[in-house]
Amino acid sequence: MITLRKSQDRGYADHGWLKSHHSFSFADYYDPAHMGWGNLRVINEDCVAAGTGFGRHSHRDMEIVSYVLAGELAHQDSMGNVVAIPPGDVQRMSAGSGVTHSEFNHAKDQTTHFLQIWIQPDVKGIAPGYEQKSIPAAEKRGALRLIASPDGADGSVTIHADARLHAGLFDGPESAELALDPTRKAYVHLVRGALEVNGRRIDAGDALQLENEDRIVLAHGEDAEVLVFDLTAL
Repeated sequence: MITLRKSQDRGYADHGWLKSHHSFSFADYYDPAHMGWGNLRVINEDCVAAGTGFGRHSHRDMEIVSYVLAGELAHQDSMGNVVAIPPGDVQRMSAGSGVTHSEFNHAKDQTTHFLQIWIQPDVKGIAPGYEQKSIPAAEKRGALRLIASPDGADGSVTIHADARLHAGLFDGPESAELALDPTRKAYVHLVRGALEVNGRRIDAGDALQLENEDRIVLAHGEDAEVLVFDLTAL
């Protein structure tokens, strides 16, 4: 079964310095029908204005993945990491027993556009951890490139969760297929462009929730960038 969630049906918050679309219930946006999907808990599409950002705040017992689309995200945390995350990089922070961090856009004239993703961990109370890797666009072109996994396979970042996250770029005749275990769940989030997924066209910001499906087929992209999640059903 495949369920479409249109971009405009997501939650939305405009804080002036931050404009954010929420795929699932988050902060002041609450929808009991959209509390998460499998062990995927949050996808926030955030646009952070120049010279602004998230001040120091805390997390615990969550796997947090940041995927930067444009601009640059400056990260600083209580583990001692002070880094910049450019487009093409994937950042993983395991909050574990507790971590404090901040995220800023230090540019004077450019918006930082990124996806903040939360996945529920398999274990709680672990030591906090950090990892960041650059994934070349060429490795995502016409393919589903693994970018996060429980075992760090294929150069992906390692998450403490039964989930795998793939990223792909598709245009024109490019296509890819991913086999699924029908007992698990999958989630497709289109970052930009347009794409056909199992014969259904979706547009930027749209998502598909899949269950009892044995494969995902991506084709007929129009400058498309997509994230595909393979998730435990909980």
